[in-house]
Amino acid sequence: MTLQHSGAYATTTGVPAQPGLPARGRAAATPALPVVRDLRDRDGRCPRALTFAPGDLVVVSGLPGSGKSTLIARTAQGLGIDSQDARERWERRVPGLLPYAVYRPLVRLAHYGGLWRTLRSGRSVVVHDCGTQAWVRRWLAREAARRGRALHLVLLDVTPGTAREGQRERGRGVSGYAFGRHRRAVGRLVRDAQRGVVPRGCASAVLLDRPAASALTRIAFP
Repeated sequence: MTLQHSGAYATTTGVPAQPGLPARGRAAATPALPVVRDLRDRDGRCPRALTFAPGDLVVVSGLPGSGKSTLIARTAQGLGIDSQDARERWERRVPGLLPYAVYRPLVRLAHYGGLWRTLRSGRSVVVHDCGTQAWVRRWLAREAARRGRALHLVLLDVTPGTAREGQRERGRGVSGYAFGRHRRAVGRLVRDAQRGVVPRGCASAVLLDRPAASALTRIAFP
């Protein structure tokens, strides 16, 4: 089962993009209202793939430990940009006793530099987003608009307890203060999506709980 977001509109399954128009032509047409698809509480009846138009961008948001990195690594087919990857590369290069806070700026520079280069290439990309950095979503929305394509939000909705357990399983957590900031930011995103509101610049949002996220096998841009 595939949930398809077609063309620059990213609407529901089976709604095609305007045929015969180039990407920028579609973007210039009257845009559809943003669409929110809630795939939570489906009792196992979840899509196996999310399919977007070539050149579109996807941002995956959720609490630390909610499974964003796992989802991207499993489904993005080499198109994922995850800050965790940059962190792990730096961890292999620095002395083991050096606190992460010391080299965190270098990790972030490497991550956003890599993201910038990928965006300049014009490729589709699936981007890890912690939820608290709205400027990243605004950046991606501007890039999508520049290339005449669409930005889509995939939002993982798990309980704080589940997220904390996910942090313990990966052996890496965040402070109580930082986790509180994430809870407030992600909570706003979820509440907005539930009432049909998506972040500015997003064409659609998909709400996933843990079973729906686990059911996905690919995020594709055919």
